[in-house]
Amino acid sequence: MTHTVTLIGKPGCHLCDDARAAIERVLAQLPQTASVTLDEASILDDDVLYQRYWEQIPVVLVDGEQHTFWRVDEQRLAIALTGHDV
Repeated sequence: MTHTVTLIGKPGCHLCDDARAAIERVLAQLPQTASVTLDEASILDDDVLYQRYWEQIPVVLVDGEQHTFWRVDEQRLAIALTGHDV
């Protein structure tokens, strides 16, 4: 199964940096058979994202659906991507 993880944040956001690092740790631990793409979007580049998420960044979407905001629970993200803990 193929998944897309999208990190919505903005430059200079330390929580966004923490979220990126957590996502990268999860992706590094996934089985080689997992197909996951990581995309990033800035609320500063998109008025719709800004209006929707400016109070919640960083926001993580999995396959276009909001998965979490502010802090990434690595175990929960791994389960969302694989169906089980890695």
